[in-house]
Amino acid sequence: MAKVKVIDTKAQLTRSEMIKFQLVMYCHFKKMTLSEAEFNCLTLLGGLGRYELTEFCTIAASHNIFKNTQTVRNCLVNMEKKGLILKEGKSKKKVSIHADLNLHSNNNVLLSYRVFYIES
Repeated sequence: MAKVKVIDTKAQLTRSEMIKFQLVMYCHFKKMTLSEAEFNCLTLLGGLGRYELTEFCTIAASHNIFKNTQTVRNCLVNMEKKGLILKEGKSKKKVSIHADLNLHSNNNVLLSYRVFYIES
């Protein structure tokens, strides 16, 4: 007879932790590999919402996610190709997390999950 082991975990997450958690889970299930800096860049964008491209690059560089604004732009180009962000407009482009990711980032969250392990 199989035994079932249940791991029940709860954790309180800040807004940025919740955004990053959702991004990590989305990328994991879509089999996308991102660097820590790319996740941090997306987390920042998720927290800020729709933002003007040049300003966002300056903010991300000032947070030392990447060394300069050009590297942030390069990251955003890659994220757009992967379908993680949207760029809108011709002049003064706006960037935002793609709506398909369905990120929730309003407040602190209590994350509760269960993992079932079946021993045979």
